[in-house]
Amino acid sequence: MALRTDFVYSTESEPHRIRTKKILKQFPEVRNLIGKNPLTMVAIIGLVGSMLGVSWLVRDQSWWIVFAAAYFYGAFANHSLFVMIHECAHQLLFKNALANRWAAIFANLPHIMPGAISFEKYHIKHHSFQGIHELDADLPNRWEAKLIHNYFIGKVLWLLFFPIFQGTRVSRLKEIKFFDTWLLINIVVQIAFTAAVWYFIGFHAVAFMFISFWFSIGLHPLGARWVQEHYLTFKTEQETYSYYGVLNTVAFNVGYHNEHHDFPSIPWNKLPELKRTAPEYYDTLQSHKSWTVLFFRFLFEREISLFNRIVRKERGKVALTDVSKPDLEAELIN
Repeated sequence: MALRTDFVYSTESEPHRIRTKKILKQFPEVRNLIGKNPLTMVAIIGLVGSMLGVSWLVRDQSWWIVFAAAYFYGAFANHSLFVMIHECAHQLLFKNALANRWAAIFANLPHIMPGAISFEKYHIKHHSFQGIHELDADLPNRWEAKLIHNYFIGKVLWLLFFPIFQGTRVSRLKEIKFFDTWLLINIVVQIAFTAAVWYFIGFHAVAFMFISFWFSIGLHPLGARWVQEHYLTFKTEQETYSYYGVLNTVAFNVGYHNEHHDFPSIPWNKLPELKRTAPEYYDTLQSHKSWTVLFFRFLFEREISLFNRIVRKERGKVALTDVSKPDLEAELIN
């Protein structure tokens, strides 16, 4: 794999809509996997409750215990809540869109930082305009890629401060309105929750939640998920990669990323069944079996940099306002 000094530019359409059409034609029974999973709300309640419970347990403990609890438990719970927010963004819990949005705001509580509404807004555009630099917030900024490049210390800092780097991308996506009433609601709810935890449990509890949030998407093996999904990590220009390791059991199958991009209307619990139904479409793709291995590969392999992403300038003559729903395969099914 050659060392890159710029992104990989593609004139081809993103691969998922094409594969969706082929799978639906060959395996029409896949339609039966599409639907809602309201029981996901039970998982959200359990995870939020567990974060409150551990916060209570560490309220009077030494800081090393707070950090250890955040690294070995809080990071996994908070990461799972990110997956829950992701499910809500695709409206995979309830038929009512507002119910999904409120569920996402509830799942967001232990993160301290308000992110449920902005995630929904930008993530749906990531599906609609994958690889379009002006619309896909998942792509790093050009200055970001140049700054980090392929240096070990740069990649350590990138993972350590990943939430900050991701936040800087908002200014690049000028066609997407950042602030609205729902974002204000998200912020107010987070402030009220954080204040309540601080008042009734203490500062250590708030610190535990915030540190857990930082580990869950940063300098932690879980942080390899952001590399796994779309960075070119093999000697191929495959655009999206799945992860089939054991941590899918506590990450609600979020590793099934090719499957999810092909069928974003299939809830997390049925993604493995999609793979089993159409193995010739997924078993032939490169995939990862360990986030931990990828975590260290990303840090130490100079051939892997932030430039290892496919970008495209052609948006397929689709305007931003033309995409009103997250489930792109719906038009292919009808």
